[in-house]
Formats: sequence, structure tokens, C-alpha cells
Amino acid sequence: MIINKNKNASRKKRHMRVRTKITGTAQKPRLNVYRSLNHIYAQIIDDVSQQTLVAASSNEPAFRELGKSGGNVEGARIVGQMIAERALAKDIEKVVLDRGGHKYHGRVRALAEGAREGGLDF
Repeated sequence: MIINKNKNASRKKRHMRVRTKITGTAQKPRLNVYRSLNHIYAQIIDDVSQQTLVAASSNEPAFRELGKSGGNVEGARIVGQMIAERALAKDIEKVVLDRGGHKYHGRVRALAEGAREGGLDF
């Protein structure tokens, strides 16, 4: 049995497998989640027109003013609420979640729950 020792390569394979099934349209764009060790990023993307409609991250000044860390669950929930607030301002209510090959667990789950609390439907 061969075990893939590179976690990021395995994550990328899972992400590509999921991306063949999930696409964002103008009616229901894709909420993409990317997490690094210290930060978390979220984008709402219309794949048909290939445009990023809304973005939020733990690496921007509005988040830093709160004095929180993007490397934990609490920070991810705040980024989820920020992306939901910005999406609702652009009349985006329904999205499809693209978790980027990560498990729906921890920071990814917190971001999704924060977005739901903010008013997004997925």
C-alpha cells in the first residue's frame, strides 16, 4: 500500500475532484475558502463570468482592528460574518460552498457557520 506523504498534494487532488462538480453561477456563486497556517481567506466567485464578486480575509485592516487571529476558529467565524455582510450588500443571498479540499471541520466549519449567521444561504 502506497501512502501519499504530502498532505497538500492530497488536498489539491480532493479539491480538483470537488471542483468538477461545483461551479458558481450568477444566481448561486461559489464561496471559496482558503486557509493558511495563520490566516483564512474567503471569496465569492462567479465562474461563468470568471469574476470575484466579494472577498474577505483575516489579513485585511478591518479584521486586524478587532485584534483577533485568523489562525483560530473565532477569527474564521468573524471572516465568515464579514463575507456574508459584504455579499448581502451586493444582493447575493445563496452560495455554494467550496471548502478547498479541506474537511468540513474546525476553521472551515466556523467560517461557514459565521456566513450562515450573517445571512448567507447554502
